[in-house]
Amino acid sequence: MKAIIKRELKNYLKNPLLWLGLLFALFWLVQFLSPYLTIHYFQSEQELEALEPGNIADADIMEGYLPATEEERMEIAIKKELPNIVEVLGITEGEARELLNEMRQRGLSPGEMMDELYGKYDYYTSYGLDYWYQVSELRKGSLGEANAYIEESLRDHSFSYYFGRKFADFGGLVLGFYATILLAFLFIRDMKRDTYELLHTKPVSAFAYIGGKVAGGFLAMGMVWGILTLIFGVWCQVYGWRQGFPVNFLEFVGNAAVYILPNMLMIVCVYTLAALAFRNPLPAMPFLFLYIVYSNMGGRGPDGTYGYYGRPLAIMVRFPGTFFDTAPPPLALLNQTFLILASGLIVAGAACLWKRRRV
Repeated sequence: MKAIIKRELKNYLKNPLLWLGLLFALFWLVQFLSPYLTIHYFQSEQELEALEPGNIADADIMEGYLPATEEERMEIAIKKELPNIVEVLGITEGEARELLNEMRQRGLSPGEMMDELYGKYDYYTSYGLDYWYQVSELRKGSLGEANAYIEESLRDHSFSYYFGRKFADFGGLVLGFYATILLAFLFIRDMKRDTYELLHTKPVSAFAYIGGKVAGGFLAMGMVWGILTLIFGVWCQVYGWRQGFPVNFLEFVGNAAVYILPNMLMIVCVYTLAALAFRNPLPAMPFLFLYIVYSNMGGRGPDGTYGYYGRPLAIMVRFPGTFFDTAPPPLALLNQTFLILASGLIVAGAACLWKRRRV
């Protein structure tokens, strides 16, 4: 098995696609993650007011935006929709606000309020209270509020902890696509007709062959993961020290390992199974791209809100919230454990298939 692992690692180290892909992954991760390395305590209201995101959907603490409470979100939504209600219904602003407040006192949701406005008053608008409520998850904070929010969040966890989860989010996405392309080479040579037949005559066990191939592919991707983790982990540490933030390199590495490495292992195993089933690894490539799409699909939660909740056996774990809002999707850790177990079963099944073909 050791000889097979060494051979695969040497093959990948000689493959220019590995190094080109590493540079590509590094470039995109810098684009995704560098904004989070501008977080700092604000010095003045003028500095805070001058910071605005290019797109409100990308707003975060870097520009002084904080999570809004339910009451604040409702108030923002009302302010946005109030002028349109006044114009369409031909009532004063005070009457429009009184109408909406009466609905709120009855406990209606923004969507239910819009349904009532449409049913009773034939009111129609392009957006509506429910839309403004959904897009008002964040609000611009004051100098004191923004700095207090940063300080309170860093009392709960280190800066490395939060940044590590953002690295796991974007790094898992980039490395998922990278691994889907790079690992197609793992079985290309072995599945050629003459080589395939020759391998079955070698005195090597099915488990040693399959285990060596899987370990070789996984270690090649692990090397890329390690380089990127080291680069961004050190960058995170240095920036955190300069800003006076608490940092912990092990927390950064822990998040990167737990939420990325099981995904890489699963991708290796899917290629292994496809290569033995079809005697060609390439049929796995379109399936893996669909697998990535499946893993990134959103859905509606118990409250009806659309968002990312994770999916069974997903090979991506996303943290789409703000920088300090990095709670993993429900059952994410359990899903990562299942990925490892499923990978083990796939390796065992692939070894049985290889042994059967050998006979």
